[in-house]
Amino acid sequence: MSRIGKKVIEVPAGVDVTFDGGVVTVKGPKGTLTRKIVGNLDVRHEGAAVHVVALDDARDTNARHGLYRALIADMVKGVSEGFVRGLEIKGVGWKGQMQGTKLVLSVGFSHPVEFVPPEGIKLECPTPTEITVTGIDKILVGQVAADLRAIRTPEPYHGYGIRYKGEHVEHKEGKTSGKGKK
Repeated sequence: MSRIGKKVIEVPAGVDVTFDGGVVTVKGPKGTLTRKIVGNLDVRHEGAAVHVVALDDARDTNARHGLYRALIADMVKGVSEGFVRGLEIKGVGWKGQMQGTKLVLSVGFSHPVEFVPPEGIKLECPTPTEITVTGIDKILVGQVAADLRAIRTPEPYHGYGIRYKGEHVEHKEGKTSGKGKK
């Protein structure tokens, strides 16, 4: 049995979890998420807790047991609290700003880069050098943050680029002339 899969998922008040025909639906104050469950697993809602139960001891079932328990726990957290991912823009004159729902980035290209978030994701720019990605789906929030970072990944010589908040970029030593060496 999976150690992660054995853990109980605590369901806060105002969140409803249903399992029907291999599909888990989680409804909460921030929205609704659904996910198809593949494999020989059962999801049981007992009081204020949800249990993911493996119906056999196959290796594939054990692997999915922990996976789906973690995914359902993330769904419960997402519809009750939501997820936030922060990004920073580093570079001389580089900035981001919101125009309606789309994000416009000036990050050293000859043209501004426009980024339209997918449905369910909200982008904000509290300052011109900060971007905040929020949503209820943890996977989607992380993917959008990764897509924004990929527009201009941090380079190792000056550290210019878009990086996650708190991310450390290892700097390389610059070019040396080689004069005076023997």
